[in-house]
Amino acid sequence: MLKRTLATVAALALGSSAALAHVSLQLKEAPVGSTYRAIFQVPHGCEGKPTNVVRVQIPEGVIAVKPQPKAGWALEKVKGAYTKSYDYYGTPTSEGVKEIVWSGGNLGDDEYDEFVLRVYLTKDLKAGETLHFPVVQECPDGAAERWIEIPAAGQSEDDLELPAPGVKLLDAVSGH
Repeated sequence: MLKRTLATVAALALGSSAALAHVSLQLKEAPVGSTYRAIFQVPHGCEGKPTNVVRVQIPEGVIAVKPQPKAGWALEKVKGAYTKSYDYYGTPTSEGVKEIVWSGGNLGDDEYDEFVLRVYLTKDLKAGETLHFPVVQECPDGAAERWIEIPAAGQSEDDLELPAPGVKLLDAVSGH
């Protein structure tokens, strides 16, 4: 009886951790006023279906976005105006990439992959806060996983069902 109970508890624990797996950022902290390599980890598809599209929304205050191409995936950079102009090493920057879309690939539900961006975290961002990058996985037959929830004040990422990946912003590093 004890063995059966332990086996059931272990199965439930493994099952619930798999259900909670979500798109996340590998590097959890980065200083403002610096370059950041955002590595989005995609651990599964949508309800047993493969992921064919990964969309990453670029938050305000993140500029100079350069996605890493992936073999077998088409890459689209959706550009637009920022709400304000940002300083990028002495150059005023008022528009740029607002969304990255990798499409046409085939990431099986039982497979894992990473999608990478290189970005600049402007000095306008506030150290101590968490910056979120909403991500949508699209799969066949209209299935999707929308990792777009951002915690409200006093709320934790753990309180959300579909949290957007986030990076904690640190104080700017002085010097070069």
